[in-house]
Amino acid sequence: MSVVGNNRVGIPIVLLHDAEGGVIEVETKKGELIRGLLFEAEDTTNLYIKNAVIIGENGVKRKSNQVFVRGCEIVFITLPDMLKHAPMFNR
Repeated sequence: MSVVGNNRVGIPIVLLHDAEGGVIEVETKKGELIRGLLFEAEDTTNLYIKNAVIIGENGVKRKSNQVFVRGCEIVFITLPDMLKHAPMFNR
């Protein structure tokens, strides 16, 4: 189901693009939690996150100015609460 014409992307990808500029949290296959400002999201769910705080699986925190997360490494993404009022949910 395409919601943006011929690009052939679905609602989850559109929602991810709408989250750009907001703070998100990503869990990776390695067990890391990455929290930061979503700068850019690609249709393949590759994410470019700025001002990231990375919590390793052992609980150690570290900061990074920018992080690139490949879509195939993502287990779970937490998006900002403001997106529950996105116009696409009024259909």
